Amino acid sequence: MKSQLTLKKAFLTLLFVVIGTAVFAQTGKISGTISDKKTGETLIGAGVKISGTTKAVATDVEGRYTLSGLAAGKYVLEVSYVSYSTKNVTEVEVNDNAVTTVNVVLEESSSTLSQVVITTSVKQESVNTLYLKQKTNVSISDGISADQIKRSPDRNTSEVLKRVSGTSIQDNKFVIVRGLSDRYNATLLNNAILPSSEPDRKAFSFDIIPSNMIDNIVINKTASPDLPGDFSGGVVQVLTKDIPSDNYLFGSVGTGYNSQSTFKNFHLGEKSGVENFGFFKSSRNIPKGVPSTAKYNVLTSNQKIDAGKLFANSFQTNNYNSAMPAQAYQLSMGLRKELKNKANIGAIFSLTYRNAENRNESERFDYEGATTQYDFKDNTYKFSSSVGALANIAYIKGNNKIAFKNLYNISLDNTYTSRSGTQFVDKDYIQGYSYDLVSKSLLNTQLEGEHKLAWEDLKINWNLGYSYSDRLQPDLKSVNYRLDYDQGATKYEAVVPNGTASRTDASRFFSELFEDSYNAGLNLTLPFTLFNEKSSLKVGGMKQYKLRDFKARKFGYIKSFGSFDASLLTLPFNQIFDPANLKPTGFIMDEGTENADKYDATSDLNAGYAMLDTRLNKKLRVSFGARIEDSYQLVNTADYTGAKVKVEKQYLDILPSLNATYNLSEKTNIRLSASQTVTRPELRELSNFGFFDYISKRILQGNPDLKRSQNTNIDFKYEFFPGAGQVLSVSGYYKYFKNPIEQVVSSGSVRNITFQNATSATTYGMELEVRKNLAFISDNDFYKNLTAYANTSIIFSTVNLNSLVSEITSRALQGQSPYLINAGLLFNEPKTNLSFNLLYNRVGERISEVGYQGYPDIYEKGRNMIDFQISKRLLKNKAELRLNLVDILNEKIYFYQNNNTKNTYQAGTDNIMNTARTGTGASLTFTYNFSLDKK
Repeated sequence: MKSQLTLKKAFLTLLFVVIGTAVFAQTGKISGTISDKKTGETLIGAGVKISGTTKAVATDVEGRYTLSGLAAGKYVLEVSYVSYSTKNVTEVEVNDNAVTTVNVVLEESSSTLSQVVITTSVKQESVNTLYLKQKTNVSISDGISADQIKRSPDRNTSEVLKRVSGTSIQDNKFVIVRGLSDRYNATLLNNAILPSSEPDRKAFSFDIIPSNMIDNIVINKTASPDLPGDFSGGVVQVLTKDIPSDNYLFGSVGTGYNSQSTFKNFHLGEKSGVENFGFFKSSRNIPKGVPSTAKYNVLTSNQKIDAGKLFANSFQTNNYNSAMPAQAYQLSMGLRKELKNKANIGAIFSLTYRNAENRNESERFDYEGATTQYDFKDNTYKFSSSVGALANIAYIKGNNKIAFKNLYNISLDNTYTSRSGTQFVDKDYIQGYSYDLVSKSLLNTQLEGEHKLAWEDLKINWNLGYSYSDRLQPDLKSVNYRLDYDQGATKYEAVVPNGTASRTDASRFFSELFEDSYNAGLNLTLPFTLFNEKSSLKVGGMKQYKLRDFKARKFGYIKSFGSFDASLLTLPFNQIFDPANLKPTGFIMDEGTENADKYDATSDLNAGYAMLDTRLNKKLRVSFGARIEDSYQLVNTADYTGAKVKVEKQYLDILPSLNATYNLSEKTNIRLSASQTVTRPELRELSNFGFFDYISKRILQGNPDLKRSQNTNIDFKYEFFPGAGQVLSVSGYYKYFKNPIEQVVSSGSVRNITFQNATSATTYGMELEVRKNLAFISDNDFYKNLTAYANTSIIFSTVNLNSLVSEITSRALQGQSPYLINAGLLFNEPKTNLSFNLLYNRVGERISEVGYQGYPDIYEKGRNMIDFQISKRLLKNKAELRLNLVDILNEKIYFYQNNNTKNTYQAGTDNIMNTARTGTGASLTFTYNFSLDKK
């Protein structure tokens, strides 16, 4: 009780301090960046002052500035730089306790006789800066800014990414660019390559990064030598915020409702208190006293019975009257201090917590020819929780910046599935129960620096980084009951094998994966003049070294070898494996761990590059060069005989690229790009480990014979920027893949999912993006504040199957969508501080798993998704109330075997493999921003 009172006092004290600080703060700030109109690069050392005063600052190494201590009112901003026309920006309004953002674009002066001064309004200047990054980027790219993120219903980075042209999201967290599967993408967080967050696929789970911590996101769809060469879809660059423009304390509280889960009956296995925060209690691990695999396998039956009794009977289900609403909390703080030596130091800290309880019903089928193998109805209940923390600290003085950036996230999914249905092949009715818990964590820490030297204006940036990730799956367990109806059985009996443990029935599975990744990078940019135009030579290199360790153990209950008491098989699932039932006439805990159930791996990537970025004249810009990547992968695994298998893959790849931009006018570009890239297999894909998934009844198996894919990419794009927040672009592209990696189904008593190289594949397509303000419809203020946007992609792909004797027809590339559609309406009324955003998304049918002769490919059916957000700013713009509606249509998810030639779902003709609904979501969030600036 005493500790609770102390905690309450501390909280109230902090609250009063924060409120007091906000009340007495009575000044505002102007901050922003200064950029070169032609190149888009920020200008270092540009002068920014309040016209008619002596209040002035110079931009730092990032081209940023902050003018603080300004009384409320309107100002004229005067921006100047050597050899550039001075620009006066009028109507800059400053409010108390607020930061006014003014980004300014300067252009080189054409007059050498007198100073040229350009006067513009702050509103007009926003026109110049909104699409400057995209317009002047070397490669073909699309992006989204922090301001756009605020106006969407997105809470994390994965939700943000599906709004970007040509992208979609799979499983609510993995990015798909241009319809290609996630293996063809790379991820950079603050300029360092992020490791895969998943053990079974080459992908990064973007749902762990809070959206309001993002400064901007850029997806590079074409290669340049300074980007990683391991991609073909896109390189996703996520930049998190570091030095804030003001001092603040931000808090948000949110709750969520799901139409088919919240306040409905909810069932779950055991759950401890720490699991509310992403951790799990140690009692879920293999009990102490259970010997190693080698020793366990030589135990006598009685010794195995004793060892089995050490395992708790955790086949228990807790029944709740209703699933609770989702919860989301965030607290973040930004601190900035101007030092006496004209340096700035800043920090951003953020702590995020989320949890949710969701339920969905699904149907699962499988077929052998025209014969249905089984028909299952699954009820799946999932409790999810995550805790995330971000801490970025940066120091800037003049032409130097050093930043220390850290991201940590831990997440947990606790899942219970009950199954009922018919297994036609055995003529059994089935009841099944599965319990699964997965805990994942990621720590990413980076030290980076930016410097501009006096010698030839040489720019240097570097980074050192470390990432740690793990995936822990303690005690995945399942038990199945069957009623043999063709034999006249009247009771369900548990399926418990004789002889040896099964991975499919009466099983318990434990696994753990740990990975350490070290990286370093250095880039040098030397500007110079060529053909009387600004040019630059950029050279650099990077290294990434990874160590991975994976091991799993499989246990299972079997019938005793003596006089077995068959009455035990009819006990309910929460009693059947009680320790008292492990006995000479009952069950024995056997171990079924195989030689391939562990592997360790090393990955070593070294890269260097050189690129020249130059203008051949005032309209034509060309960037070209090459990247050399030396990659080495080593996986120590084993085959099922116990023989050691050493998988080594080493490649030296020279990856040239060319990007050319021709300015038809000040608002119009034509772009051309050509490049060579690669796609390497993930370490897990090279191992022999096979994982049985109870839900899909599939074994995911690696393939040590996989080779890297070599990709040739050609792109063409026309883009037009008519005004503020408006764009029209059309692009086309062609890709050729040599040895593309695909996920396929192989035949067997239990169907395997594995990976293979096709001979080759081609993909070509077209993208269209439109973003247009609707003021042309009417002078009404409603239309002036309304913007419509849409982007769509149409994609064609063909795989060469000549060498794959198991397949007899051509098809699309696995994971490749034939089309993508994103569209929306954005309304923002500055007078009333009311805004809404209506969003539409659809992804076309794509092959989820490649079949074989007699077993057609499995497709994911396209479906329509509509999201909506409405928000209102309150309390002098310090607070905001947001209502989000997600997946309003709640269309059913379909996976099906395609039995027709149209490659679209045909009811009554195609075999349905899996159906599910996720439910419509609604969330209400309240945010408040305290200013911590003092007068």
